[in-house]
Amino acid sequence: MTWRAALERQRSLLDFALLALWRRRGKNLSLVLVYGLTVFAIASVVLLAGALRAEAAAVLAGGPDVVVQQLSAGRPALVAAEAVARLGAIRGVSRAAGRRWAAYADPVSHATFTVLAPEGFEGRPGEVELGAGAAAAMRWKPGEKVGLLGEDGRWHFLEVRRLLGEETALVSTDLVLLAGEDFERLFALPPDRFTDVALTVRNPRELTTVARAAVGALPGGRAVTRPEMARTYEALFDWRSGLASVVLLGAVLTFALVAWDKAAGLPADERRELGVLKAIGWETGDVLAAKLWEGVVISVAAFLLGVLAAYLQLFLAPAPLLAPVLRGWSVLSPPLRLAPSVSPLELATLFFLTVVPYTLATVVPVWRAASTDPDAVMRS
Repeated sequence: MTWRAALERQRSLLDFALLALWRRRGKNLSLVLVYGLTVFAIASVVLLAGALRAEAAAVLAGGPDVVVQQLSAGRPALVAAEAVARLGAIRGVSRAAGRRWAAYADPVSHATFTVLAPEGFEGRPGEVELGAGAAAAMRWKPGEKVGLLGEDGRWHFLEVRRLLGEETALVSTDLVLLAGEDFERLFALPPDRFTDVALTVRNPRELTTVARAAVGALPGGRAVTRPEMARTYEALFDWRSGLASVVLLGAVLTFALVAWDKAAGLPADERRELGVLKAIGWETGDVLAAKLWEGVVISVAAFLLGVLAAYLQLFLAPAPLLAPVLRGWSVLSPPLRLAPSVSPLELATLFFLTVVPYTLATVVPVWRAASTDPDAVMRS
């Protein structure tokens, strides 16, 4: 048989499978919807975790190569200016910058802000720039005076210069940016002390070597490289996606029951149909191929429906079903607007785990029925 004849044979079997599915369209439609709902649940977890990993990688790509902290009794402590100079003198380091940031627990909104005094702050002393979440929590608007309770027990009033854009809300929603002088007054911080040190390394392959040298130059210090931070985020999202998968265990079990029911046996009307096909001269291979096409059509349709629904839910809507599980819980939860990030490997894995088992499950009962005497099948 030539490949053209084989292709035409399979096309005819596919036409027959489609007609058979149409005759039982009510049952098959419900099966596709249940199957698609299962794929939707699993695909939502997989796609959201992948998109968050991509977002974290994009954020870390613009961060420092190595972050060095000073530890005291196992907890972060302030870093002296002379220590920053020592770290900057390490071979392979092109730049060492002391950073100033702190967690501020607001007594009014009961939210925790990240207060940061960045280098090159565009505002003047007495001005602040706010993330969208911080501004919404306190109902602060540009031009208004805001009060922050300092370490000295007094309120420090600053003017809101502007709000940070929503395009960076995932990382800036809780930020409060201000000048270094205001940071020193608010947290009673000496001008020669920093929260940690950010190092820029000339050769990315020397990150581990520079991190070891930084720990040696700063006794009691701890160095974290950018790849280590990326692995931490990946582990976090893997753990949260696993937690979400446990929550969706009911959907997975539903899919397993559907596949088991399909593999357990065929309804009487389908068995009689197979008997008629064998009686009129169909070969066992043709019967198996036709039924396999039915399984392929149902499973692929459910897969496409589920993945498309998951894609729309994640990237056109703010992922209302799964975002709290994978993103975490916070008073200042940012709006989730993720860029589409779909890995072909993840899609292939999802396809293999959802489509292949069901398709193969359709073959087992058909093979048993097709291997039986047609007269016995039609009488059963």
